[in-house]
Amino acid sequence: MKARFILDARLKPGRGDDLLSAYEALHRRVSEGVPGHIAHQLCQGVDEPDRWTITSEWEDVESARAWLGSTEHHELIGRLRELWSEAEPLTYEVRMETRH
Repeated sequence: MKARFILDARLKPGRGDDLLSAYEALHRRVSEGVPGHIAHQLCQGVDEPDRWTITSEWEDVESARAWLGSTEHHELIGRLRELWSEAEPLTYEVRMETRH
């Protein structure tokens, strides 16, 4: 069953450009391919520009957890963590889906 990982984070004031720069390494790595990975997005809040969300879609929960728990992933998100004033990670199983 597919899985979706969501990280909802609020940035420290004035750190948006730093986030984009730090996220580039993670984006580049996931673009090369990670087992079970389907899609990855970085989104900025329209009404709250200091709120950012990272989402990733996975073939299954096990693949998501393997990547999220890996040393490589922890190293890549280390710079991002320095920029957050708060963050909440969530993992979901996709129960229904519609695509066009």
